[in-house]
Amino acid sequence: MATSDTRVVSVQRLNSGPGSRSLSEWWADERKNSTPESKAVEEAANLLRTSDIPVAFPTETGIYKAKQRPSDNPLIIHIDSLEMLDRLLNPASSSPSTAKTPRISIPEIYKPLIDRFWPGPLTIILPNPSGSELAPEVTSKLTTFGARMPSSPLARLLIHATDRPLAAPSANASTKPSPTTAQHVHHDLKSRIDLILDGGASGVGVESTVVDGLCSPPAILRPGGIGIDELRQCAGWENVTVAYKDGTLDIKDIPRAPGMKYRHYSPKARVILFGSESKEEGVTKRVRKDLSDSAVGAHTIGIVRTRNWKKGLGLAPDDVIASTVKPVDGAAIDNLTSFPIPVQQTGSSNSRTKMAYDYHLGSETESIAHGLFAALRELDEFDVDVIYVEGINDRDGDLAAAVMNRLRKAAGSELKI
Repeated sequence: MATSDTRVVSVQRLNSGPGSRSLSEWWADERKNSTPESKAVEEAANLLRTSDIPVAFPTETGIYKAKQRPSDNPLIIHIDSLEMLDRLLNPASSSPSTAKTPRISIPEIYKPLIDRFWPGPLTIILPNPSGSELAPEVTSKLTTFGARMPSSPLARLLIHATDRPLAAPSANASTKPSPTTAQHVHHDLKSRIDLILDGGASGVGVESTVVDGLCSPPAILRPGGIGIDELRQCAGWENVTVAYKDGTLDIKDIPRAPGMKYRHYSPKARVILFGSESKEEGVTKRVRKDLSDSAVGAHTIGIVRTRNWKKGLGLAPDDVIASTVKPVDGAAIDNLTSFPIPVQQTGSSNSRTKMAYDYHLGSETESIAHGLFAALRELDEFDVDVIYVEGINDRDGDLAAAVMNRLRKAAGSELKI
């Protein structure tokens, strides 16, 4: 499985899409002109057709070995067209068992969602047919599978060039924060995959919403880029329910969708999440206590702010923070700053200086969702011991609920003080 080197190839030009052309026409033009991007896509497609080494490619949001992913965590199948999905549901086979099997159509319950949200960050749960072409490792031996059509033109072009559906989880080491740039992918999966197609930073920041329309009433299995309010505007989905937990399933349970069973999105550092109703004074007191307690091991900390916390969290006088705070050189995210904190150690007359990294995600839910994973990853790069995160109200909308779902999985718990 291991590969000696992992190459990153820019294909950002393809993000402009096919325009008025079909995928077939677009791909034919790219190959005819022998563009550098078409050669990269062709190489990636050939790797996917002929080897068990995965390829990393952008959506808007040998895989188990590369990611070190638990084998009972199902993968999402990515398609380029409804015709490809139809072929998945009705595999061509000469065996008597499948020849007598009635054709499977896309369930009517999904038609309004497909019309409105595809291509886009929505995964639908479908029956896995008899004689399925999907490997048991992909479906985790479930009788269903998740499918989606990504909004990224590049992703659909690669699927088209490969001429087969692609199992494509987020391109991170399993349980680590999801990647939003090619650099994140290279950091996690270098030497485990051959090729990374760099299409630029992702546009959504959280993964696809996963819905199950095979049950009654239909249910959301994982929150993501499409919210419950949007779903309820579609015929047949007016009474959609929430079937996910912000924690994890019991170890014996089989997940119906990715992200339901295992702790995900977690950096190396310990993450402490504070509920949106927590008072800043109480948060500051808790952080000071952690800094003073040598048993906590909080030598270097990260602070991720959203709507209410002020810069520096009051850990030092405002004038001291104003005079000592400085931009962090070499940071991959804008506006990351650092400042020293004088700390009196518990049970000791000695004081020492500790370091804090401060990052403001912004107050808008969209900016919080877009920057969340990048912030967690960047703070990991600076080897912080603890990351303190200001949560948002998960009742402020569907994207807010998705953000808090990811944060609770990263933190394992939520403090309200």
